[in-house]
Amino acid sequence: MSSDGPYDARAVCNLMLDMAALDGIAVSNLALQKLLYFAHARHLVETKQPLVTGYFEAWQYGPVHPAAYQAFKAAGDAPILFRAARREPLTGQESMLPSPQSSAVSHLIRSVMLSYGRLTPGRLVEISHAKGAPWEFVVNQARTHMALGLRIGDDVIRERFKFHKISVGAEPVAGEPVEDTPFT
Repeated sequence: MSSDGPYDARAVCNLMLDMAALDGIAVSNLALQKLLYFAHARHLVETKQPLVTGYFEAWQYGPVHPAAYQAFKAAGDAPILFRAARREPLTGQESMLPSPQSSAVSHLIRSVMLSYGRLTPGRLVEISHAKGAPWEFVVNQARTHMALGLRIGDDVIRERFKFHKISVGAEPVAGEPVEDTPFT
């Protein structure tokens, strides 16, 4: 798999939302954050290159891309019915974000949406909290080491994504979170 990336995370989210809409899948911001993380992680593992620019942080309910979160937070816990746009800093004018044109990236996003897209947000959170996986590793490291922003580095994702395991069944064990928040 090759691509021209890394891409703006908001553009990848827009592509995910477009694919979800075609499949009749409603996606909240909490779910979108996990789907974006899974796509980015798979891309890192398969190509050794990041899918999106920026970074992920370990928030209460799993990995979150802060820029993508900000772009979609207005939806709250409801399904996202809009797309992120680019805002020109000097004029404030909005324009569409260019969608990734790579067929490999489209295939990856389609695969992630087919694998995870219909899972509940709580189930996605449960998967993202897997023992030994990147989110848990960073959170545990922060307990004994200084951590600024609880960033989940691409190197940690590459090394630890293999610890994510998916059990059969769509129901979460821990309940259904509705909105993510950073650790305070």
